[in-house]
Amino acid sequence: MRGGRRGGPGEGFGPEGFGGRGRGRGPGRTPADVPDATDAAGWFAGRLPDGLFAGTPTITVDREEITVIGDLPPLTEQQADPAAQAAAEAGRIARFREETREVRIEVARQAEHRYARHVTWGARLGGTEQVFTALSVPVMTRLAQAERQVLDTLIDAGVARSRSEALAWSVRLVGEHAQSWLGELRDAMEQVNRVRSQGPGFDKGEPSS
Repeated sequence: MRGGRRGGPGEGFGPEGFGGRGRGRGPGRTPADVPDATDAAGWFAGRLPDGLFAGTPTITVDREEITVIGDLPPLTEQQADPAAQAAAEAGRIARFREETREVRIEVARQAEHRYARHVTWGARLGGTEQVFTALSVPVMTRLAQAERQVLDTLIDAGVARSRSEALAWSVRLVGEHAQSWLGELRDAMEQVNRVRSQGPGFDKGEPSS
């Protein structure tokens, strides 16, 4: 079960946050426009208050956003009815969101200043997962006729209401069915970044001493 809203002030919007005056804002930016965030998981592990989540949260990073989703402690009482159990889990996540708002805003403010990315929070409990402030970023692209026909077929079938929604649906479908391959690709990219960072430094085109 997934929930949560997109955007919204007050959570994850620091002075350098999304919509502010941070570096490299806006869709379509290149990796060179934003600071490196390969150490984000370690930074959050050290910065998050003890006991905020039960265990280590999942940290997902792209050029615009850092998503932090953590598990909450199990409920002390389990409901026999699945619907009641889901409602109890959703209620507990809502309580967590309200009780931790101030501390999460402060952590997000620091992270957004450090990494120039929006910070999104979320929580998991049992079979319920909610993301609080997910960022929706427009992506401009050009599609050939055959590709446009795929999107229009999804619209005609009632799967999506617009081409942009159909494209987002297609991306989610690929992600769900190619997680293993995408994971291997991300690991390979991280290895390339590590090797590149260990290479010789250059200053104004001249080899460093």
